[in-house]
Amino acid sequence: MDGTYPAGASRGLAWATALYLVLPILIVLPVALTDQRYLSLPEHGISFQHFRTVLTSPAWLGSIWQSFTIAVAATALSVSAGTLCAIGCWRISRRATDLVRVLMLLPLIIPSIVYAIGLYRYFGPLGLLDRFLGVVIAHGVTGIPYVIITVSTALAAFDPRLEQAARGMGASLSQTLRWVILPRIAPGIFSGAIFAFIHSWDELVMVLFIASRDVFTLPRRIWDGINENLDPAMAAVAVLLIFFTLLLLLADRALRRRNEG
Repeated sequence: MDGTYPAGASRGLAWATALYLVLPILIVLPVALTDQRYLSLPEHGISFQHFRTVLTSPAWLGSIWQSFTIAVAATALSVSAGTLCAIGCWRISRRATDLVRVLMLLPLIIPSIVYAIGLYRYFGPLGLLDRFLGVVIAHGVTGIPYVIITVSTALAAFDPRLEQAARGMGASLSQTLRWVILPRIAPGIFSGAIFAFIHSWDELVMVLFIASRDVFTLPRRIWDGINENLDPAMAAVAVLLIFFTLLLLLADRALRRRNEG
């Protein structure tokens, strides 16, 4: 045997893996359309009552708004810090910058619960527990690695001669950054922003540690709903989150195709 696999077997393995990953997500949809008052498949027909519950309940809408506001603020923080860090490391390009990149990627490497415990001990004396600003900072810092990865990838394909030409024609560093570098790496920045937003939107562990009553994000409300009752409204929320995430990923893909074209 030459160690190769038939194309049909490789294709079948790929489809089996994709189905394994997608199947749990597909099951959420019929559960969200159940006509029962508990998590189950529809018995007598489909019903949209649980979607109406989510879209009319002040509790659910309040959590959705809090999660959205926190995610937008955290994404702005992640994009600003992550983009500047990636560009700085790219321009300096020394061994020390490798250490900086590793440090910036630590939130991805360290388990979330370990990071959450550290934040709890650190935010307590600062008065940031159960505060909007505290959650934004926590989500923003842990979203930086996503931005650094995507922006660094975009910078790897950037021609440094464009920057040299701009500086040679008299452009200042800020002008070169604004009119030459940033437009070229915009798709990478946008991709990082999407992943940072999704990270903040879905994050639960840190919220459980550093928030309690005043900050009640959507993942936190879903978590409490699982512990207290098995309301199918949670499945309806999950479906809405899935479609929202798909829209963000499709927007990212469309921007990349437009940039490549």
